[in-house]
Order: sequence, then structure tokens, then C-alpha cells
Amino acid sequence: MTGLADAEALVTFDARAQALAAAFWPGALTLVLPRRTDCPVNLLAGAGLDTLAIRIPAHDAARALIDAAGRPIAAPSANLSGSVSPTTAQHVAESLGDRVDLILDGGPCAIGLESTVLDLTGKAPAILRPGGITAEQIIAEIGPLAPATGHADTPRSPGQLESHYATDAPLRLNATTLQPGEALLAFGTGAPDGAANTENLSPTGDLTEAAANLFAMMRRLDALSPAGIAVMPVPMEGLGVAINDRLRRAAPLAGAETIS
Repeated sequence: MTGLADAEALVTFDARAQALAAAFWPGALTLVLPRRTDCPVNLLAGAGLDTLAIRIPAHDAARALIDAAGRPIAAPSANLSGSVSPTTAQHVAESLGDRVDLILDGGPCAIGLESTVLDLTGKAPAILRPGGITAEQIIAEIGPLAPATGHADTPRSPGQLESHYATDAPLRLNATTLQPGEALLAFGTGAPDGAANTENLSPTGDLTEAAANLFAMMRRLDALSPAGIAVMPVPMEGLGVAINDRLRRAAPLAGAETIS
């Protein structure tokens, strides 16, 4: 979809959805809304639910593709399930190889994290997946959100699996020291010495820069086959909530520490 009228032909908008669309579309916010009874999207694209997750993207290439298709596009992530998300066309090629016939290269992702998924089907709005639009930004538009209650056994949104975004090397989170053979995913200043290799999400402690760098730096460190990847603490505020969400989900597959 490239316009609000396209979205309104698929789902039912309430006042909250209208306000959020005006504030953040096109952009990194996905809204879960009730399907219209005449919605033309196949039920298989919405897991057979009576809701649909929709977004109007900001990227020129994505919008041009939708315009050329002349219809809404249902698209999964461009990577193997459970692995580190791609932020460049090269990442997609490395992950999917000849499983796809064509890759559109629109340049590196500007935000670096997936969209925020917000469920508006209940009495209180609920974030199903934190992402490029922060909770604070949403609250400023529509008021309080439902408290986070963890994730159900059956995920209602992409990125809700407890084990996701995994690297081959085990991740150790909130690290302040290094173990032998570990690479370091640093944030800000005060990085411990002794890393086999280091990538710094943001030397100045900028969470926007860190979000844009997260997946690419995880991939670069992992490609070096370290004994592990130690991750310095990232503040749990603003985009830091989404960054920590991705890091926590990347850790369990390797039996690593998790964020408390």
C-alpha cells in the first residue's frame, strides 16, 4: 500500500489508527487492525485471523514496487527464519542465495530495525514487537499502552519467537569484561580491552546510530567465527528497547545470558 485509502479498503480504522497513520505513515509502524468483511487479501496471508497487519513503507523503492504491482504486497522477511535480519541486499544474497530469482537493491536500511508492530484490536493498544517507532512516540499520539506481558506460545507477530535473530557464535549480553576468544559488540565508551575483534554500535552512545548498525555489525563479527560475541550494555530507553529485544532473542539459541 502507498496510501491511506488503500489501507482503508483492507481494514477498519478507528480514531487511534487514524492518528497514528497521520503521525507515522509512511514509516516504520505496522498496525494490526480488524479485517474488513470484503478484504481482498487471502486469509493465508493473515494466518486465517480476522485481523491484518498493515504498513505503508517510506522507502522509495518499496513504494515504487507496490505501485508497479497495483495491489497490496504480502511479504515475509528477506532472510531464513530465525537468523540475523538483513539490512543490505548483500545480506539477503548471503542468506537466501539462489532461493530467490531477484533481489531489489535499495541501499542499506536507514533505520536498521524492523517496524514496530502495534495491536489496535483490543481495548488498550499493545506493542507486539518493538521497532523503529518507540513506545514514547506512540504514547504521545494516542495515550497509554497495555503493559508488556511477555509472549504467547503462538506468536501474533513476526519477531515474537523467543529464539530469533541468532548468530552462530554464542552471544553474551550486558558484558563488562571479556572471555578468551570473544569478539566485542561495543556501545559508547569504556569498552573492555582484549577483544579478538570489535565493532562499536555507536561510539557516541547514539541509539539511532546503534539501531542502524546492529544487524550489520552482528553479521560482521559472526563471520569471523569468534569463540563468542560479548555485547556491552545498551540503555533500555527509546530505540534501546527494540535493540535489547533483538539481542535477547539472539542469545537463547546459543545458551547465552539474557537481559534481566
